[in-house]
Amino acid sequence: MKVLNELKYAESHEWVKVDGNKAYIGITDYAQDHLGEVVYVELPETGTIVEAGDQCIVLESVKAASDVYSPIGGTIVEINEELVDNPGLINESAYDAWLIAVDMSDPTEVNNLLSAEEYENMYH
Repeated sequence: MKVLNELKYAESHEWVKVDGNKAYIGITDYAQDHLGEVVYVELPETGTIVEAGDQCIVLESVKAASDVYSPIGGTIVEINEELVDNPGLINESAYDAWLIAVDMSDPTEVNNLLSAEEYENMYH
């Protein structure tokens, strides 16, 4: 399982990359591996307001459909349109295939997330 040190993690297997006040959110390598081949991505509309822990994305794989949660509250300002046409990018490189970008309403929420080491330790 690959984990990147510069990212923060949620126990529900999302990663967060902070860029100024924007948080890019995707699923971890562990999550994509357990999902199997992702064949469909249902992304929310930009402008949608989410709270930390809100279900806002659905990924469908050959095995099952899986909900994805926003680890951070705020307004969705970008969605990764490329994944709509090519959802398999999530399997190819889970840490490059961000799903949504959220303009954070409270950037300190990032402090509630796990470090790479803490996330890894959940599985060892």
